[in-house]
Amino acid sequence: MELQDFLDQIPDWVVELAINIGKALLILLVGFWITKRLSKILSKSIQAVGISPEIGHFLMSSLDVSLRLVVILVAGSFVGLKLSAIVGMLAAAGFAVGLALQGFLGNFASGITIVVFKPYRVGDWVEISEKFGKVQSVQIFNTIIITPGQKTLVIPNGQVTDNIITNFSTQGHIKLELEVPIPYKEDFPKVKKIILDAIKSCKHVIQDMETDIGILTFDSHSILLKVKPCIYPDDFWKASFEAMEAIKKAFHDNGIPVAYSEGIELGPIGE
Repeated sequence: MELQDFLDQIPDWVVELAINIGKALLILLVGFWITKRLSKILSKSIQAVGISPEIGHFLMSSLDVSLRLVVILVAGSFVGLKLSAIVGMLAAAGFAVGLALQGFLGNFASGITIVVFKPYRVGDWVEISEKFGKVQSVQIFNTIIITPGQKTLVIPNGQVTDNIITNFSTQGHIKLELEVPIPYKEDFPKVKKIILDAIKSCKHVIQDMETDIGILTFDSHSILLKVKPCIYPDDFWKASFEAMEAIKKAFHDNGIPVAYSEGIELGPIGE
């Protein structure tokens, strides 16, 4: 009889389990939808009160993860998982998980450091771990930057704080570092004036700031000059290409030859 009673109860258990699983799935769907809506509302509220983008992205990322975790725990309770038991298990496993996830926890701590001390802000041009780009967002574990070639780089925050950060936007302007070769026989003051006049025609160069030009080194075939005009960080590549094009044209117009690497003879330079 006991076996028969057990077999008779199986359909009821299956139906109950199916109902609970359905409730759990419904909780997940509705909960994630609500979480998404709340995230959008809070994001707009954060922007409205004037919180900086770095802190805003960090808070939204943290809040989104926390809300989704709550939804998952609530949904789990409908299929027989006790919230108190889950919390106890998480607390008991916390130490082991912490050891296994040292990298993630380190990235989280580094994210807090970045948000608090602000070595860079959203929109700044930076070089991190020898990667150059514009900061798009600062998240819980990663910093997202966009390269001039429109590539998205996801850099763990731990690598950010463990390396030298070069911020090109802090001062509001930067100096390009262009290398220009000239023949040994050319008069440096003459070439310097030609280059300065060429730079003055560049619209992406800040004209009311001084352009530095000096001799960098004496190469085997030519003298290498360093040309450093001032630009705004957002114009880095446009200004670089524009300045080099203007210098090349100025050399052509003034008959300044260059030394080719194949030999020591001077050759003409085309427009």
